[in-house]
Amino acid sequence: MASKVGLLRTMAAAATAFAILLISAASLRAETTGQRVLRQGKIVIGISNGAPWGFRGVDGEPEGFHPDLIKAAFKDLGVNQVELVVTEFGALIPGLMAQRFDAIAAGLYITPERCELVAFSDPDLKLADAALVAKGNPKNVHSYAQIAANPEIKFGVGRGSATAKNAAAAGVADINMLLFPDIQSNVSALLTGRIDVAAFSAPTVARILSDNNVQGIERALPFEGLQDRGKERYGYSAIAFRKEDGDLRDMYNSRLKLLKSDGRLASIMAKNGFSDQEAAPDLTSEQICAGQD
Repeated sequence: MASKVGLLRTMAAAATAFAILLISAASLRAETTGQRVLRQGKIVIGISNGAPWGFRGVDGEPEGFHPDLIKAAFKDLGVNQVELVVTEFGALIPGLMAQRFDAIAAGLYITPERCELVAFSDPDLKLADAALVAKGNPKNVHSYAQIAANPEIKFGVGRGSATAKNAAAAGVADINMLLFPDIQSNVSALLTGRIDVAAFSAPTVARILSDNNVQGIERALPFEGLQDRGKERYGYSAIAFRKEDGDLRDMYNSRLKLLKSDGRLASIMAKNGFSDQEAAPDLTSEQICAGQD
């Protein structure tokens, strides 16, 4: 009888241990990305290694406007470790969806197409398009419409970028666009004469020209980007998260509001070469995704 009781106790203990194991496993499976980021004190970001948006610094640490925002937003929550994964710009959203990183911190614009794929934070900047040309602007380029009307103008733009979409919407044919994986290769093509004009956001152009090692090119002034009902069409940059990671996105949004109100966002903008003109209006990502900007 004693042996039978002992056996039952052993079986009960084993069953309890097994139940605890199942509960623990279920808890781990139920942990959200936001909870994991807070528990580990670490967030992994995807960048395309382009200034001023997000790049690997000389010490290997993430630098640039969006990594700086991520650091400031999560530091007070105990998330002090920001790891980076460098990939081509066009591979950022696929990399996010493949769980290679937790967020995209690379100057990604909010567009209706991207809104179908990712969950954007609220916007942090409002940006116009700009163009770089050879010194003296030999092709006299001053608008997307002009590029669209003259197939002899060789035009370079970032693969998957909002500037590429804006140029296409303005009538520039795909066959007349040379697509580049990053800022550096686009600028290099302009410097070597492979293209006549390269398009970026206005702050990116300013950052490129601030580099004393870059000679022989200038900003095309004036330059008319995509027009919408007679007005310049602006882009809005933001951090991108997976759609299932709404808790992490909402956590970041709440911190972004604080950074806006206490002036830290303005300081981060100034540090990375942005002015008050690029400050985002009081819009949500949902409004921009719905075209209500």
